[in-house]
Amino acid sequence: MASTSDIRKGLCIRYNNDIFKIIEFMHVKPGKGPAFVRTKLKSVSTGKVLDNTFSAGHKIEDVRVETRSYQFLYPEGDTFHFMNTDDYNQITLQESSLDSPGLLKEGEIVKILFNTEDSMPLSVEMPASVVLEVTYTEPGVKGNTATNATKPAKVETGAEVNVPLFINEGDKIKVETEKGTYMERVKE
Repeated sequence: MASTSDIRKGLCIRYNNDIFKIIEFMHVKPGKGPAFVRTKLKSVSTGKVLDNTFSAGHKIEDVRVETRSYQFLYPEGDTFHFMNTDDYNQITLQESSLDSPGLLKEGEIVKILFNTEDSMPLSVEMPASVVLEVTYTEPGVKGNTATNATKPAKVETGAEVNVPLFINEGDKIKVETEKGTYMERVKE
């Protein structure tokens, strides 16, 4: 058993007969009344996100997890195929267990969290950023903006990312996987 002081991003807990992963949390100490922790929980089975508030000192049941490296092979409908980089065993996961499946490129190495009790995959941790090639974007017109303007661009995985006007087709860009936002252009 853990308490609210052990809450951190990525922690898996058992709550309401389901396993949830904490994707956001904030410790709040109001001027009047007891402290509490606001959390955003994502169900690892359904992918549903819910907000919950735990009072300070509340006991939570954490789930022991094990992290293993897997290589993303290919998507097939709403399932994604991964291969263990150590023993070459393959597993398939539903799209709902991935945080940002649109940014996952074939051959990408990800970390998959497994429940140590029954060896069930819980969630997929993407790298902090991925480098993707822009396959389609409208040409940017110089001089028609007053501030930082962006335009939509389609990347090689099929996802759409807002990029600055100077990005052209064929450019490689670094995308933050957590928010799906443009970070920088990559020179090779």
